[in-house]
Amino acid sequence: MFEFAWPWIFVLLPLPWLMRLVLPVADSGEPALKVSFLADLEGLARRRARANLPAWRQQAPFILLWLILLIAAARPQWLGEPLPIAASGRDLLVAVDVSGSMDFPDMQWQDEEVSRLSLVQHLLGDFLESRDGDRVGLILFGSQAYLQAPLTFDRRTVRVWLDEARIGIAGKNTAIGDAIGLALKRLRLRPAQSRVLILVTDGANNGGEINPLTAAKLAASEGVRIYPIGIGANPEDSGSTGLLGVNPSLDLDEPALKAIAEITGGQYFRAHDGLELQAIKDTLDQLEPVTQQPTQARPAQALYHWPLALALWLSLLLVVRELWPDNPLQRLFSKQLYLQSPLPDWRQRLQRLRLRRRR
Repeated sequence: MFEFAWPWIFVLLPLPWLMRLVLPVADSGEPALKVSFLADLEGLARRRARANLPAWRQQAPFILLWLILLIAAARPQWLGEPLPIAASGRDLLVAVDVSGSMDFPDMQWQDEEVSRLSLVQHLLGDFLESRDGDRVGLILFGSQAYLQAPLTFDRRTVRVWLDEARIGIAGKNTAIGDAIGLALKRLRLRPAQSRVLILVTDGANNGGEINPLTAAKLAASEGVRIYPIGIGANPEDSGSTGLLGVNPSLDLDEPALKAIAEITGGQYFRAHDGLELQAIKDTLDQLEPVTQQPTQARPAQALYHWPLALALWLSLLLVVRELWPDNPLQRLFSKQLYLQSPLPDWRQRLQRLRLRRRR
């Protein structure tokens, strides 16, 4: 179905004529020639003299150009058939730790050692992109928490932003409480029983301004469920050590993460390797969707570029007519086109008329 997105634009149609009435007449700067024998010339030509084309002929190209520009400004578009948007789903935020320890390569995936953040980007990225009907968002936190992607149905873009996350972009520490607080701020305005936060970290809270347990209690009062995921290999199973000879897995505060899950009615998961994180992803996929208000969307195809291109083409023709008078377009608009009959040699008749006056 064809329609104009902004049909009120057409109220501007009489604007040029209103400006002509209000503004003073501009001086053309061209000299004018007055002759006393104009009536004789009109008799020879057998028609009244006109300096230019009739007013409507002069204005017609510009009226057409103005109308085309208004059509383009009104945003013409073609609307397709209504497409249903999933009427059930959750508002799901994922908060990912990007502190320095997440770069530790102690995770196994497809027989290769990868960093903790790389594994999270791979598996949770697939999880986010497959959440049909859910609004998903992304929080990155380190010393501070940042909203990387607000809640949206554009899950592909959220996946891209997760893949582009880099270690240390939010600071070196781990502010779990701030991440929960930021998620609560974004989820509290959403429908109840549809608010979910997945918290991925490999350490303990050592930064920020909010205590994680205090933030968890506030989240529970707002109906936000938190599913913490502790990531990192067992210190006994991993022979790798950090820069100071200490395995970063020792920093994981599992009791605090379990308490957060218990307070909010969620569930704590521990991911020692890629297979366990894959199993956690499958478990999260089984979250029951909550019925919400059904919505529909109609795809719109913009058509404004067609009248805009036509206006540009007409403008070029008018410029050509002005700068190069001797062209077919100028002859088309010239006064001679509208003469009823060809004129005789008026120069000879004018010379005869002057001779008669001298006598």
